[in-house]
Amino acid sequence: MARTRSSRDSAKSTPQSATKAGSKRSAGPSASPPRKRGRPSKKEQKTIEETMDIADDQIEDDKDVAEQINDDATTERKSESKEIMNGHHQEHNGNDDATKNESKTANGLNDGEKNAFDEIKGDANEVKEAAKEEQDKKTEDIAQHNESVITDEKREAAIPSSILEKGVVYFFFRGRVGVEDPQGIEDVARSYLVLRPLPLGAKIGEGPLEDSGNARLLALPKKMLPKNKQDRFLMFVEKTNQFIKDLREQFAGNEYATKTSGTSNTPAATPFAEGIYAITSTGRESHLAYHITVPEKIGEVQKELGINLKGSYVVSAKNPNAPGPANATLSNPAQYPESIQKKFRNLRWMPLEPELLNYENTQFLVIGEGMGDTGRATEEMSKDKKDDEKETPSEELEKLEEEDHDRVEGLKEDDPVFADLGLSSKEYHKLQTTW
Repeated sequence: MARTRSSRDSAKSTPQSATKAGSKRSAGPSASPPRKRGRPSKKEQKTIEETMDIADDQIEDDKDVAEQINDDATTERKSESKEIMNGHHQEHNGNDDATKNESKTANGLNDGEKNAFDEIKGDANEVKEAAKEEQDKKTEDIAQHNESVITDEKREAAIPSSILEKGVVYFFFRGRVGVEDPQGIEDVARSYLVLRPLPLGAKIGEGPLEDSGNARLLALPKKMLPKNKQDRFLMFVEKTNQFIKDLREQFAGNEYATKTSGTSNTPAATPFAEGIYAITSTGRESHLAYHITVPEKIGEVQKELGINLKGSYVVSAKNPNAPGPANATLSNPAQYPESIQKKFRNLRWMPLEPELLNYENTQFLVIGEGMGDTGRATEEMSKDKKDDEKETPSEELEKLEEEDHDRVEGLKEDDPVFADLGLSSKEYHKLQTTW
């Protein structure tokens, strides 16, 4: 069973109804003392337009993002194609040599020797077939489960106006081609986030998360998330409106045989964290805040890839119509309807809004903010302070994380990512904390 922070056990003994007794719960230190890890900095942070007073080519990942979006379907296949072509060349040479050595067959193999490709293909097909059968059964079980997302009118009325979206988030990385056991970030090809939005008024119930077909796959070419307030990396939306079956196909590995080097392998993606998230607004800025539910303690993998038990980022969407340096100009940028495009007002950047994440190739900048806390992402808006019925953003995130913790504790599998996405251990590695 997945282990989560045991410090919550004592908190569970206090009924939630006691948190409000006709007046609004304080957002100060007394609100949730066991969970407080530090106080957000009071230093005023510049708006996104002020922070973006730099050249586009100073952002480390513009070139990487352009290359990986434009060539996403072919980049990882180039190595495979090259090796197959080399194999054909070697096969031709082997055929020439066969005339000098009659012990060789026409395809360069010894008599009776089984073709390597057929052998590998057969073994891989058997494993994939077993994994598919297991995963289809899990998907069916998830489809029959309807208690994981529960609507609550009182919860919806109490949602802070600063929370634009909330949900469950998963973190993955994929190793480089041929690297089955990554030993550090240098062995990682790319990292991903999967966002699974929930209705604002919903609370998390029991069992694997229901498959609503609204998951988004976000790619991080830099491989790690910002580790300090100076880090600013670009991410992009790779896929939208994904069902769990779609995500499995995206994360699956690929094994193929070549004539020269035996087999090559693009490894399956590996999960390294699960938790809850919220996209919030503080007026002129948007933020992405998260709380990690699993693992219980941050390991070396999580540290190297840039996540803490909780954290936040300033997030801003890039205008696809704005001019930029050649290495950041995409051949297939996001295509927004006029109603969304006009929100940019001819500016290069705008605060990220959840609806922008529903369009493939949306690019957005992620700037380090809260490292171990949620920073300004959970600041309460002035109008909410006057409404005793409204929760604070911090209270809502803590409540959501407690619900996710209880859900994870009750899962039959010890890995919540495997349970939620219906993954099979025959094809995917379990959640990883150490290299």
